[in-house]
Amino acid sequence: MKRRTLVKASVAAVVAASMQISTAWAENPVLKIGFVGVTSGPAAAWGISNQRSMEARAAWLNEIGGYTIGGTTYDIEIVSFDDQKDPKRAIAGMEKMAQEGIHYVVGPNVDDGAAAVRPVAEANGIMYFPYAFPKELYTAPASNAILGMVANYQSGPAIYKYLMEEKGVKTAAFIAANESDPLSQRDGGVAAATALGIEVVSDSVTYQVDTTDFTPVLTPIMRTRPDLLVLSGVSPANAPQLIRSARELGFQGVISTETAQDASVLREGAGDLANGFISVGGASTPELASDAMREFVERYTTMFGEYNDESNTKVYALEYILETLKANPAALTDVDAFQTTMDTFEAPNPYMVGDAKLRYVGMSSFGQKRQVSVPLVVNVYQDGAFETLFVAQVD
Repeated sequence: MKRRTLVKASVAAVVAASMQISTAWAENPVLKIGFVGVTSGPAAAWGISNQRSMEARAAWLNEIGGYTIGGTTYDIEIVSFDDQKDPKRAIAGMEKMAQEGIHYVVGPNVDDGAAAVRPVAEANGIMYFPYAFPKELYTAPASNAILGMVANYQSGPAIYKYLMEEKGVKTAAFIAANESDPLSQRDGGVAAATALGIEVVSDSVTYQVDTTDFTPVLTPIMRTRPDLLVLSGVSPANAPQLIRSARELGFQGVISTETAQDASVLREGAGDLANGFISVGGASTPELASDAMREFVERYTTMFGEYNDESNTKVYALEYILETLKANPAALTDVDAFQTTMDTFEAPNPYMVGDAKLRYVGMSSFGQKRQVSVPLVVNVYQDGAFETLFVAQVD
């Protein structure tokens, strides 16, 4: 009888302690961070990587008690909106963020969506982190957008130069979907290749995003016999189809893109035919990854059942937002304070080994600091997985 009473008392004590922990957790104010991007359709992998990275990191922070800014500890809540790669929906998503009083938003993932939300962001005091490349988003008088990754006009020249020196590439052909985003990236790639001395033998072939048979699209390009085939702005869904068609047409040269890709999609859609395919990868190679990055990957994988290498880059946006707010708590409600802090901001980079720092860059490309500093990691696909080809840095 005494033992049963003791057990009951112990259980009661555990329950009481759990209730106290839950109550303490619930008492933390909530800091909402938004995400507006594509999580459905052919380009879904880009936005899903964003959203999952944010949710995995937020869950991790909340699990260890929250995130402290200016003496107040917050639970982080991610508010997400699927814009379906539609500029009108992207605007609706940003308006939703404004209505909820959210001042910091990650996304959109494509050029036209990022451009479309600019007026809403600027009118409502929202800083947003697009994964889109138009320079006018980041150059004055624009001030509210921060590029969340390395742009194609930064990665393209690095890739082409490497291929010239290491693979003897002398000629290149470009193909792009008939949409503003990939067409813009094609034009930037053509200019970069030409500036380096690569002869561009084809730059006018386009395709519709719902194309299923790429053989007739690629046939005229194959006749030009390029050393390099560039898939400008290619979505993760279209990449394996294009690669497969090019290889089945007998193309033996190098295939590359400046967009990030998904190894599992390549494996399922193209198999070994994708071997040698070059793309921009995540920001941490195994050699660069810290213990925190490895834990992030483990938590992400446990949470969602899989991992996308691109999330090595996508994890950074939320970190930059929170660390900058910590550096200047006035920025919680005042994006002008956030912008002022960016000029001198510096914090330890938790995801890389050594003394790497989080800081804003972009002076060379935009004339102002409107880009997060992440390593430019270029990958090559081989036998079902990405391998690191080389690593560079952007200022």
